Amino acid sequence: MEATLQELLNKLYSLHSLGVKYQLENITEFLQSIGNPEKKLKCFHIAGSNGKGSTASFIASILTEAGYKVGLYTSPHFIHFNERIKVNGENISDKQIEEFLRKHYDKIFNGKNTFFEVTTALAFDYFHNAKVDFAVIETGLGGRLDATNVINPLASVITSIHLEHTNILGDTVEKIAYEKGGIIKPNSLLFLGNLPANIIETYEDKANSLNTESFILDDYINDRGTELEFYSAELYLGSLKPALKGHFQKYNAALACLVVYKTLEIYNENFFKKGLQNVVLNSGIQGRFELVHSDPIIILDSAHNADGLKILLDEFKKDKKQYDNVYLLFSALNDKDYRKMLSYCKGIFNTIYLAEIKNERGLSLDELDIIAKELNVDHELVPNLKDFLDTYMSNDSNDCLLVAGSMYLIGEVKTFFKKKFSQSSVDIDSKFSKIINKGK
Repeated sequence: MEATLQELLNKLYSLHSLGVKYQLENITEFLQSIGNPEKKLKCFHIAGSNGKGSTASFIASILTEAGYKVGLYTSPHFIHFNERIKVNGENISDKQIEEFLRKHYDKIFNGKNTFFEVTTALAFDYFHNAKVDFAVIETGLGGRLDATNVINPLASVITSIHLEHTNILGDTVEKIAYEKGGIIKPNSLLFLGNLPANIIETYEDKANSLNTESFILDDYINDRGTELEFYSAELYLGSLKPALKGHFQKYNAALACLVVYKTLEIYNENFFKKGLQNVVLNSGIQGRFELVHSDPIIILDSAHNADGLKILLDEFKKDKKQYDNVYLLFSALNDKDYRKMLSYCKGIFNTIYLAEIKNERGLSLDELDIIAKELNVDHELVPNLKDFLDTYMSNDSNDCLLVAGSMYLIGEVKTFFKKKFSQSSVDIDSKFSKIINKGK
């Protein structure tokens, strides 16, 4: 009997057991065997510790508003595998996934290719067949030896550098910057976001040696505290108003504007403003200060490392007074600086709830409990996520639950909502967010 799509996907997921192969040999060989679709794409390549998914989505949305057909490749997915690969905000179809897995079955499951390598090849193949005008490609891990780093992009974008994946990328900011700087290509363009001055100088030197022109975000913005202004000789956007909440998202939006404006010489300010406002519709982005329930409120955010969580918490504290009580549902992967993450949360919430996620890199409840006690963090353990959410939602109150710490935790909460509600019945308070889970 022929395997079903779900059986094929389960086999694809089983490739996670191969772990992360931080090298390009396998993906290069696989892509050659299917005709090198990546060489036929005009790409934007985005790396960074934080902000790369949002920046990629803003770039894709602006290009969509400018009338282009745009592919967007991001990771991970929250509920459906299809979320990783989109064209103008629409997920790749089940049929197209199934056709690729069947057509290249022997090449895919030959014992060498990892889950991310296969998924990356699928994205390139789909974008090529869909005849996209541009493909916006987010790196998975690092940059230099990431499976996406087989492209020759129009522009490379590095959003930020923080300590993460230290077991693979290195234990200093400089080592991690070296890995992410591996996406810088000859005779191209380089765009640099919110980075330390010494890292910017290093990247500029590398770009110059490769005959690549570099652009620094700080040269095009004016931060007025609550407002962020984008300006240049040819394009003035005034105060940026992206659909995604948080001052830090204005930086991601400004970087995306700079990338599109300089790479394609687009000067129509309406494309940029509409692109920032319609980013959810045009890219399907999720998990960025996303409100999924009100009375009581539940907000999801994909902050998944120490620096990202600190930025989120600084933003959250601005809204804290409007709630009677505030709670945090937290989990983390074991390759993050989870001690620092939890320490940042002290003193902000009435209670911090700790949950275990279904991932081989996830911290166990026992590990979370020990860490919280060592840090003297008031906390409660959540042995059953469904029961916890059902109980919390049964209380009609002006309380707020923030869910953060791991994108995989966000995915599990989203899966809970998908099972509990149809899309139309999820209570969304537009006062906080316009983000709706298009994947439901």
